[in-house]
Formats: sequence, structure tokens, C-alpha cells
Amino acid sequence: MNVPAREAVSVSIGGSNSHRRFAAWTVGVVVATAIILRLMGQPVWCKCGEWVPWSWDIGSSHNSQHLIDAYTFTHVVHGLILCGLVYWLPRTVPDGIRFLTAVVLEAGWEIFENSPLIIERYREVTISQDYFGDSVANAVGDILACIAGYGIALRLRTFKSLVFCAATELILAVTIRDGLILNVVMLVWPTEAIKQWQSGG
Repeated sequence: MNVPAREAVSVSIGGSNSHRRFAAWTVGVVVATAIILRLMGQPVWCKCGEWVPWSWDIGSSHNSQHLIDAYTFTHVVHGLILCGLVYWLPRTVPDGIRFLTAVVLEAGWEIFENSPLIIERYREVTISQDYFGDSVANAVGDILACIAGYGIALRLRTFKSLVFCAATELILAVTIRDGLILNVVMLVWPTEAIKQWQSGG
């Protein structure tokens, strides 16, 4: 994450042919992910038929079915974290490859997250008992949010990125009683006390 501002420009879509090539690969990864999720049986959009692009009620059937929701912000945090991880790749690795690696990792998570194993895990141990996976549109929105987070990390550098992550997690904990850290904790090591608090108990 701690990179000069001039290097941040290297992942932009415009510019040289190499930049356009990486942009094309990124679009390809997003499209491929959408196709795979559709083949896995995930709906393209919320079955409610409402074309509002957002849904903020995490307890409703609209959650994870529209383009963006409260959990979109956790995927922005994904982008900041992935930017930090790929920073440790050898310096000979081009910035475009670093960026594409982060996108592929996020796309891989979206596919894994919508597998029967993870869907059932969410339903068994978290407050998301009515979770049946993401819509294709929501998954695409999550990947785009991750890309946005990656760009934010390039510009904020390490310390400010950490502050951004902490602030995002705190705001989500206050507003929806969830967040990336709580989500991971409940998936890996579910705690009844946390589940009760998230349920409003």
C-alpha cells in the first residue's frame, strides 16, 4: 500500500496498450465470475423484481440481492487488504499484475462464498439464516467495491489505509452490528454472545 502516487496511475484504465490489456483482463475476470455464478444457480438480480440498485436492510430478503448493500463496504476493505498483500510480491512484478491478482482473488472469494458449503455455514452459525447466496449483480458490485478499495489504498498509503479500515469496521459495527472482522470470526469461530448481540439481544 505504501507506494508513490505516480505508481498508482499505473492501474488506471487509460494510457498505454499494457494498461488497456490489464483493463480488458479485469473485465474478463468479472464477466467470467458472473457467468460461473449464474451456472451455479445464483439469480441475476433480486427475485423481488424491484430495480432499486441498493438495499440497506441486512435482515431482509433483499440483502445481497441488489447491486450494493451494507456489506459492500466490507468489500472495499477487501480491496485495501489485498492491495497490502500484493505489495509484498517481488518488485519485479508489474503493477498491473498486482492489481489483476487482487481482482482474481476477490473473484475467487465471490465464487467460493456462493458455494453450498459457505452458504450453509452462514445459515448455521451467523445471523444470516435466510442467506441463499448473492445475486450475480451483487457479486459484480462486490468486485467493483474491492477494486475501489484497491485504488483507495494506493492513494492513502499504509497508515491512512489502516485508519480507513478501522473507521469502516467501527461504523458497520455501530450501524448493522456486523463487519468484515465479525463476519470472519462468526464463520471460523462462531460465538453465541456475538450472535446474540448481533440479533439485538
